[in-house]
Amino acid sequence: MPTPVRICGCPIDPLTRDEAVGRLVAAVAERWRLRIVFINVAKIVRYRRDPRLRRIIDEADLRLADGKPLVWFAPLCGGRLPERVNGTDLMERMVAESARRGLRVFFLGARPEVLAQAVRRFCARHPRLVVAGTHHGYFDPDAEGAVVSRINAARPDILFLAFGTPAKEYWMDRHRDDLAALVQQPVGGSVDVAAGVTRRAPKWMQNAGLEWFWRILQEPRRMWKRYLVTNTAFLAMLAWSLVTSGFRSLLPRSAPRG
Repeated sequence: MPTPVRICGCPIDPLTRDEAVGRLVAAVAERWRLRIVFINVAKIVRYRRDPRLRRIIDEADLRLADGKPLVWFAPLCGGRLPERVNGTDLMERMVAESARRGLRVFFLGARPEVLAQAVRRFCARHPRLVVAGTHHGYFDPDAEGAVVSRINAARPDILFLAFGTPAKEYWMDRHRDDLAALVQQPVGGSVDVAAGVTRRAPKWMQNAGLEWFWRILQEPRRMWKRYLVTNTAFLAMLAWSLVTSGFRSLLPRSAPRG
């Protein structure tokens, strides 16, 4: 694995989408466990403020850059991220790979009707997809043990976790020694996108790093304050990080001797 890039202290693995898919497929083929976290601006803010989430990210097997601004700002922090590895895109790729390779998948989370619609759409596009099981995300904490038992009984190779942040990271951490699924991949609201309940931003907005603005347009009352506060906090953290490092990452590197 290449050395992680650190933005405001948060580690991010500099992988392309194809390389990430290769790692996930290899984990299943070679029978080793792999836990993924997706890093965006909001996650970096939480990383600095939430010790539990910081530990989870530090200990994760794969930390992927799910945010175009991280690709832009990585050189300021002395590193390079080859591209954004979006959670929805990676889920779609892994569903397709699972269908092609006969891997067993389990979907956990989202509302029951949304989850059912997403699975129907996946199976329509990928008739060979083996859905080992599903379970909606609206269950009492007392039922977690039964849900884990149900997942393990289904013997999935890949578990897709459709909870919000940081609930999905906390859930993976609580059951890190209980779950038999080899790959644990958080997908957040991607199941809503797959079901057609939520629309993704147009490609040009994704490429311009404006997907957050698209979400504000869709849910202005809920999202405007969240993004305003989070984005401002991130820019302040980044500026402070550069000041305290003496802007060393921006200085030209010395030519090799010899």
